[in-house]
Order: sequence, then structure tokens, then C-alpha cells
Amino acid sequence: MKVAALLAARATRAHRKAWTAVFAALALTSLLLGAFGLTLVSAWSAQPRVERYAGADLVVAGDQNTRFSATALGERETASAGLTERVRIPRTALSVVRGVPGVRTAVADVEFPVGLAGRSATGRPWETARLAPHALRTGRAPQRADEVVVGGGADRAEAGRVGARLTLRVGGRDASYTVVGVADGPRTAVWFTGAEARRLSGHPEDLDAIGVVAEPGTGPGELAGRVRKALDTAGVTDVGHRADGDPDTVRVLTGSERGEAEFLAAAPARGELLAALGSVAGAVVLVALLVVSSTIVQALRQRSHELGLLRAVGATPGQLRGAVGREVGRVAAWAALLGAAGAAPAYLGLRALLDARGALPTGLELTLPPLLWPAPLVTAAVTVLVARIAALIGCSRTATARPAEALRERAPGRARGIAGLVLLGVGASSAGTAALQQGATAAAAAGAAAVTMVIACAVLGPWIAQGAMRLLGAPLRLFGPGGRLAAANCAASAHRLGAAITPIVLVTAFAGVQLSGGATMTHAGDAQARQVLHADVAVRADGGLTAGAVERIREVPGVRAATEVVPGTVVLARSQLGSPELERLPVFGVTPERLTRTLDPGVRSGDLARLRSGTVAVGADRADSLGARPGSMVTLRFGDGQEARLRVVATYERSIALGDFLLARDELLHHTSMPGAGRILVAAAPDADRKALTKALARAVPGARVERDPAPVRSEAEGQALAEVVSVAVVAAIGAFTVIAVLSTLALIATGRRPELRLLRLAGAGRRQLRRMLRLEAAATVVTGLVVGAAVASVPLLAFSAATAGTLPYLPPVQAAAIVAVVVATAAAGSLPPAWPTLRGRYVFRPSGAEGTFPAPPGGTSQR
Repeated sequence: MKVAALLAARATRAHRKAWTAVFAALALTSLLLGAFGLTLVSAWSAQPRVERYAGADLVVAGDQNTRFSATALGERETASAGLTERVRIPRTALSVVRGVPGVRTAVADVEFPVGLAGRSATGRPWETARLAPHALRTGRAPQRADEVVVGGGADRAEAGRVGARLTLRVGGRDASYTVVGVADGPRTAVWFTGAEARRLSGHPEDLDAIGVVAEPGTGPGELAGRVRKALDTAGVTDVGHRADGDPDTVRVLTGSERGEAEFLAAAPARGELLAALGSVAGAVVLVALLVVSSTIVQALRQRSHELGLLRAVGATPGQLRGAVGREVGRVAAWAALLGAAGAAPAYLGLRALLDARGALPTGLELTLPPLLWPAPLVTAAVTVLVARIAALIGCSRTATARPAEALRERAPGRARGIAGLVLLGVGASSAGTAALQQGATAAAAAGAAAVTMVIACAVLGPWIAQGAMRLLGAPLRLFGPGGRLAAANCAASAHRLGAAITPIVLVTAFAGVQLSGGATMTHAGDAQARQVLHADVAVRADGGLTAGAVERIREVPGVRAATEVVPGTVVLARSQLGSPELERLPVFGVTPERLTRTLDPGVRSGDLARLRSGTVAVGADRADSLGARPGSMVTLRFGDGQEARLRVVATYERSIALGDFLLARDELLHHTSMPGAGRILVAAAPDADRKALTKALARAVPGARVERDPAPVRSEAEGQALAEVVSVAVVAAIGAFTVIAVLSTLALIATGRRPELRLLRLAGAGRRQLRRMLRLEAAATVVTGLVVGAAVASVPLLAFSAATAGTLPYLPPVQAAAIVAVVVATAAAGSLPPAWPTLRGRYVFRPSGAEGTFPAPPGGTSQR
């Protein structure tokens, strides 16, 4: 132990520069792992914010989850997915809850969209204001059907004044109301009498939720148990028909769970965030292992002769391993602690990025209990452990060699080559799986293929370098003596070049897959959206269109066709390799009359004119995977969890833009709790006057806005903003790792070559020749790494793009240029500056035909 400690202490002092790159890589690893660890813990503990029900002790609401079970490998598995549309409960639940002992007050809550002064608002019964609680600032509570209370944030010039008359649009109809009070609520809130809210909600026999206030002395947990028992005894269930095996029990929410009844998108987004961050953390861990191991191994390889000498003079394998382990452990401990200190600021930066890009839905709060703030210390310990393992791997060959053979440099073994080829085969197999799948499954398979093939290239690095030098050797020799020196050095040190190209392959492949995957889908979707849209103008209204607007527009002179389009979601339940899977998909509801004159989905078979309630049109790729064709049946779950068997009336090609399913507008709206602002697409007659048509459309639909250059119809998958932020985080993390890896690897190689460069100078090579040699070697490294990385990325990307978009992979030129620029700049910085000290100085003796002079010996004078 004393010998190992002595060797470690002296080696650490003697090789400070070599360990600088390892220190940077380990610090970044600890920082990123700590930051993602904090984010994962924060997402795991996240809960929807409680606002409207903050004054309620518990909330009774529908079950906002849908479930699907299947048998996999003889075991029954169940998948669950959150629902983003309101699951309502019957009004009979109100009388049941009010009869429970310990209930002081039970308030029925319904929510519906309202158009207020050209903007979207929310209507609710006044009784629910006490659940927040919201108190009156001025005025009184509404008592008649034509009276309302508005939120205190409303415009004082209009809605904020007691006695003002308001025109509100609810359910597509305009009506006049008098403001009788102003409350502390949000600007978008409007409160009606209970009876009027019940009528305007459109579902008078159903409730959104029930807010319960307990009697003094009754605990929320105890009361929740009583309410749960009473509801079960009365047989109260959710409204609507659920699928078999999907329970329709009413939920009783307490504590932080109350926010789930208010912010419906928060719980599903939390699951998506956990899945995305888990995937990112896995990728970062793999890259960190690869980079850290490569950097440590390269640092030890530069000292292979020193370690071999220690082995040759009698150091035992245990002493050698102990010395290297202690040396790496000291560097890793300080680096890991530094990274752990920066994990919290990095976590806060990632939180700010998520908020700035709107990647999290309203109401979802990422919380981090104080007890979990030391979590980066755990990831720091993991970083130290990874470094120690990499150190043992790096010195294993020298430590296990016989003393007489320790100074000999051995070529890569056959086992390494076989392992690399096996990994390449596994990566190609994963790419083949991606070609046969769709959506997230295809993306996951493509990512796995990229990871596996990058590791395979790292294992096969020496052989890849040898093959590259056979191709690049002839071109390099065309650049004169410097080129011939570069070709000879690269061919003679294939293992060294293999270590240098590995991080370049890594950044090229990973960044290419991450950036190109989303860009390919976006590019293909935008192209399809332009092909789909045939409309000349669009009509929309904040707060919703009036009832019968599309029919009135069709009667306007100069209108050739009009189609109303509303967005929504459905859930598709199916088995993948025996495992249950629930996939939430964006869809559109449309009016089918003359649909193809405003929207052209590219019908493959069937007739879209037959689209009505009980039917569906299916995208061609999805139809192939489901085995659906016109006349067959497809089972879907709507956004509120209700299941329906729909008859397929058509299949269409342009599903990237329009989504996998097209439904009738009225059927989709029936399952939408808070309909968004739809729009009506209008195709003008060839001879129509566009200006006159715009004015006529505005008159036909009061309060509407006419867009003369309508935006294309484009479905956006849920969590798209989150996916973009995650891609940015992944590319940034991998880019940072790669910069450190390339700089450290090339700098270590250049530092280790100083004796070689001095010998070349003594042999007569001039500084200009050596600079050219180094530049050409760096260029060969960059070209090889970029080509191999692009090839590695192209295999999974071709499979992914063919399966999901039916096109070739696409990468924006700016992003491709950025990858190349970063690689070139980093390779140049790692190859050239470390060699500059060796190239300085002048020759005093100039041999015949050589450039320069020999340098004077240190501390002495030069001699002729």
C-alpha cells in the first residue's frame, strides 16, 4: 500500500498536464449527471398546482387515466395513459357527497369556454368562487340569469365596472349580461348563477368536479375515506362508455392531488417529462462512460513505457493497479466535487429553458424538496467509480503482462475485433427494427442503433484508421514532404488515430441523429402541409365561432367551399410484441362537405364525403399497421376516455400533416371538454373578388377575424416543445463532452509525440514541413471521423425516416455546418498548439538540403 501511495503521489505531480483533460471530462460528467439527476427527482416529485380548489379539503372528480391490459410472456401487463380532456361525473354524485357525515359544504363545479370582448375566457358557477377562495372586491353575487361577476384582472374600461353590459359568446351564441360584481379571480374568469352555468355548460346532468369542505374537527383523510365508501356503495361511476378492463371509478383527491382535477394536461406531461429525461440521462451516461474511459485510457497509454518500466523492474500487478487507481481517484474526487457544485446552477438553467420554451403545461410545477438537494453527491460518487473502473481497464494489459514483455507495445487483439463486429451487427439489427416501427418506438430503436454503432466504432477504431489511411495515403502524399510524413505517421500509428477519431464519430453520429430525426419529421410535415392546404382565406374568432357559422359562410357569394377544422386527441390501444401500449395522437375534426377543395389529404382509397359520426378516415401508414381499409372497424378512445368502434370510410397519404385519423367535427367536439378556437377554411371561386369576399365573410360571422393568407393545417404532437428542449440539451451535453474528448485526446497525443517531433527536426525536417504534417494529420482525422460518423448516423436515420416520413433524412445546412465547424476548430486546437513549443527555436547547424538549424542543448551553447 505504501509503495502504491508513493507511486501515485509522484505520478500525479509529474503528469499534471496529462490529467488536466481527464479532470475536465470528469468534472463535466459529474455536473451533467448531477443536473439531470436533480431534474429527474424534481419531475418525479412534481404535482399540478392547486389554485381553484385551494379552499377545498378534497375534490371528487373523474378518473383522468385510461388503462389497457395485454398478456406478455405469460404475464398480464397493464399500461396507463393520462387523459387531457375532462372525464365528467354524474350529478347524482353531488347528493351522495352531501349526505356523508363530516361534509360541511359540497359545491358542484362545471367549466365552459366563454368569448369575452374578443378574447377567450372561462365560465363557472359563482358558488365555486369560495373553493379558491375568491372574494368580492365590489358589487354583489349574481342572482339572475343575466348577471355575472368578472375577475379583478378584467379591463376596468369594460368588464371591470359594475353595471357594465357585456356581450358573451357561449356555445356559439351571443348573449348580453350585466356585471354586478368584481372578484379577486383571474382576468379570464366569469362567474354565472348556478342554474345559468348549468344550462350554458351543455351537459346539465354531468359535473366536472365537486369541491368538498369538511366540518371543523374532521380530517381530510378521514373524510375522503367516508366519501369513497359512500360513492362505491351508491355505484357512482364516470360518465360515458369506457373500454373493457378500464375502470370508470370516481376519484377522491386530497392534498396536492387536488390540482389534477384542475390542470388536466399536467399529469400526462409529468410522465412524458420523466420518460424524456430518463432517455437523456441514459444517453449522457453512455457518452460519459465512453468519453471518460477513452480519455483516461489515452492518458495512461501515453505513459505505457513508464508503466512497463515499473513492471519490468519488479512492480507487482497489484502495486501497479493500486498506484494508477489512487492517482486517478485523486483527480476524479476533486473533479467530481467541482462538478457536483455546478449541478444545481445547471439544473436551474435547464428549468429556465423549459419555462422559456413553454415545454411544460400550465399548472405543472417542478418541486425539489430540500432533502434531495445533496443528490449530486451521489452522482459524484458514481463519477469517481467510473473513473476508477476506467483506470483499471487502461492499465490492465500492462499490469498483467510479464515483466520481460511489459515494454513491448502490442497490437489490438482478435477478441476486440470480433466484439466490434458483433456490436455493428446489433446496431444494424436495431436499425432494421426502426424501419418496421412507427412513432416513438421507431425513434427509440434508431437511437439505440446509433449508440451501439458508435461504441462499435470505438472498439474498431484501429482498423477503421488503417482502412482510412489506405484511402487517404495517396492524396496526402501529393502535398510534398509534409504530406508524406503525415501519411507515414498515420499508417504507422493506427491505434493512435483510432483513439482520435472516436470522439469525432461520437459527436457526428449523436448530433446527427438527434438533430436530423426531428428536422426530418418537421421538414416532411411542412411539405405535406403546403400540399394539403387549398384554401384561400380562413375565418376564426377568439372565444369560438358562432353556431352555424360554416353554413352561413357557404352561402356567401364567391365562396366555392368551406370546411371547419377543430383539433383534438385520441388514444390508440394496441399490443406491441405482446406488451400493452397506449399512444396519444393529435387528430382533426372536419366537416366533410367539399373537403378536398379546401384540404387535400391525398385520398388513397374510399370517400371522405362519407365522413360523419361513427366513422373515421385513417392515414395510410397507420392503416397498414392496423390492417384497416374502407369498410373495416377501428377502435379508438377519445380524449375523455370513452371508447368507440368506428367504421373506416377512407385512407389518405398525408398523415404527417393531418395526423393519423380524421373524424367528423361534431363527434370530436362531443368528447372535447374545452373546445379550442377552431377555424373555417374557405376556398374562393376563381372569379371572386378577394377584397369583397373578405368583407362579406366578416359580415357573415360577427366578431370573426378573416385571414387572407391562412397558415397551413399541421398536427403537432403533444410534448413537441419538450422534445425540442430535450434535443437541445442532449446535443449541448454531447457537444461539450466531445469538445473535451477531442481536445484532450489530440492534446495528449501531441504531447506524447514531442520526442518524435524533436527527432524529425534533428533529422532535418523543417518547421514548415512539420506544421504541414500536423495540419494534414488533423485534416485526415477530421475527415475520417466525419465520414464514419455520418455513415453511422445514416443507417438508423434512413430506417427511421423511411418508416415515419417516407423520405430521405434531412438536416438543416446551418446545423450541419455547425457540426463540421465545431469538429474542425476543436481538432485544430487539440493538434497544433501542443506541438508549438517543439517547433520553436532555430537550427545552428544546417545540413545540406535541410531547412533550419539544430537547437542548442539545454543550458549549453550550440556548436557548428
